[in-house]
Amino acid sequence: MPSEWNWESGEGLLGLDDPADWDAAYERGEQRLGTAAIGLAFNCSLEEASPRIIKAMGLPDRGQRGFAYTAAGTAARLNGTLTPELYAALRAEGHHGIAANAIDDTLDYVPFRQLPTWFKWRSIASKVQDKLKTWRLTITYAAEDAWNAVRGRRER
Repeated sequence: MPSEWNWESGEGLLGLDDPADWDAAYERGEQRLGTAAIGLAFNCSLEEASPRIIKAMGLPDRGQRGFAYTAAGTAARLNGTLTPELYAALRAEGHHGIAANAIDDTLDYVPFRQLPTWFKWRSIASKVQDKLKTWRLTITYAAEDAWNAVRGRRER
């Protein structure tokens, strides 16, 4: 029911459950469409929410675009999959900046076998990067411990 939605403040938009309300707000040029896209991700089917999330990803306001990517991550969490269009939009943005969390959510909540090829490679690359960071930190801590042990002996 449109009277529930406060497009000025954004209050209540996470409960948006009618894609027609989102479409009407888009036509009016409302400001909180990214926030409302999260509501659609929570309350509508993936097929209904997906085209609106993709439209919200193209909004001029960077904050609202960020919420649209949050909506994509939410959709991945709730559904365990995304539409081909959402996968394509996330891939086009890349695993940096505004899409990083949405891509991470996709990698965490969509089974590996169901991921498109680019996401599979991104998942593998992410795991390799994590392992390399772990090794670097382990070596750094060992070197610091060794240095502190040597300095401790010299001071006595």
